[in-house]
Amino acid sequence: MAEKLKIGLIVGTTRDGRFADRALDWFEGKIAAREDLDYEVLDLREAKLPFFDEAAPPAAKPVTSPEAQEWERKLEACDGFIVLTAEYNHSIPATIKNAFDYAFKGWHRKPIGTVGYGGVGAARAVEHLRLIAVNFGMVPVRGAVSIGGADFVKASQGTPIAELGDHLDAPARELLDDMVFWGRAAKQAKAEAAREQHRPAAR
Repeated sequence: MAEKLKIGLIVGTTRDGRFADRALDWFEGKIAAREDLDYEVLDLREAKLPFFDEAAPPAAKPVTSPEAQEWERKLEACDGFIVLTAEYNHSIPATIKNAFDYAFKGWHRKPIGTVGYGGVGAARAVEHLRLIAVNFGMVPVRGAVSIGGADFVKASQGTPIAELGDHLDAPARELLDDMVFWGRAAKQAKAEAAREQHRPAAR
């Protein structure tokens, strides 16, 4: 059996009363049922990243913030990421953008997927996030979960997402299948690139 991939589930909002906890509770059950994936919850509320104020971007110079250094270590331990995101004013929450700005190596050349929620299922935020991810050489996967419209209203009023029906199961499965495919492909490609880099030059 192929080695399990480790996926970071990034909880993107930090406000009190956030919907993210309901989405996480449901989605953890989906990923925990997989035999080809492990995961770690990376909660930005717990990461406590300061607002970005480094002298240079992480791609150019290591960060000095202890919280950001720990954040980078956690990212580097993952083979890919699924971001649970709301939509704030047609984009991602500032906490997510700040988390991206505070790292580089941990994001580089890994797949990224989304579980979006809100009135329109965070569709505009997800598209913005995909553009940001491309800057890090990431692979935004096609599969995605969108909890919007009546589903979002019912869940906001207390209905567990698992009780909304089975129509969200297929998108969740497609998302996780894509993470496995692209996660393995990226990991293999990076390993081959590393071997090539250390191969003695032909004479």
